[in-house]
Amino acid sequence: MREINTDVITEAVAKICIEANLKLSEEMEGCIRRAADSEKNPLAVKVLGQLSENMDIAKEDRIPICQDTGMAVFFIEVGQDLHINGNLTDAINEGVRRGYTEGYLRKSVVGDPLERINTNDNTPAIIHYDIVSGDQLKITVAPKGFGSENMSKLYMLKPADGVEGVKEAVIQTVKDAGPNACPPFVVGVGIGGDFELVAKLSKKALTREPGSHNENPYYAELEKELLEKINSLGIGPAGLGGTTTALAVNIETYATHIAGLPVGVNMCCHVDRHKTIIL
Repeated sequence: MREINTDVITEAVAKICIEANLKLSEEMEGCIRRAADSEKNPLAVKVLGQLSENMDIAKEDRIPICQDTGMAVFFIEVGQDLHINGNLTDAINEGVRRGYTEGYLRKSVVGDPLERINTNDNTPAIIHYDIVSGDQLKITVAPKGFGSENMSKLYMLKPADGVEGVKEAVIQTVKDAGPNACPPFVVGVGIGGDFELVAKLSKKALTREPGSHNENPYYAELEKELLEKINSLGIGPAGLGGTTTALAVNIETYATHIAGLPVGVNMCCHVDRHKTIIL
């Protein structure tokens, strides 16, 4: 049985909270730069160029890519042969507190949804746990800004709606989001499960790198089809027109009930921030 102390976890969480907000993954950066090369609309090219310049400034000057440094969302995989000395949830929240305070990141969390008093350290985080084989701890943080989060939707479709109903739900969500979710988007789609799981699937889909595809060839083709349809809408970067409305569509699925077809669509702006560390 391998053991790990919570102070190691806290330090790692603080580090990745900062890094996720200052630098996009190489895949995300490359995706935005390639979009600028392929875009035909001059105004869209200019916007994409500004986004690339912003990424470079953030990385070089060690400042946030976006002023909304998000609510800290975690996907945690805990190896069943790992013993954690201390409370894991407390350790993660302490890491968030340190990361957002020491990294001078905006604190955007209120302790109660109606009283709305800021907690002043961006805690508590939203944490999803999975128990897996092995003795490692895999921590993925995905800071989520609410400009795009507010434009996300959940649909409880009927099985008879089928794949065409799923497509319609995704496309309608993107149309409704328009410029409000800061395009170009990364669109996370969850299909299956139940009411709460499908939302988690759609959020987890955003942690996949653009250019990757669902392991199931059927859903991989559906991702490509939806991306093409979304980019034909003409919304474009910043909503100013063009063929780059989305950079990627990522689909995650799960088994579901015979009477249901849940669909979650989690919108994310071009700042699809996520960082993973394995301890």
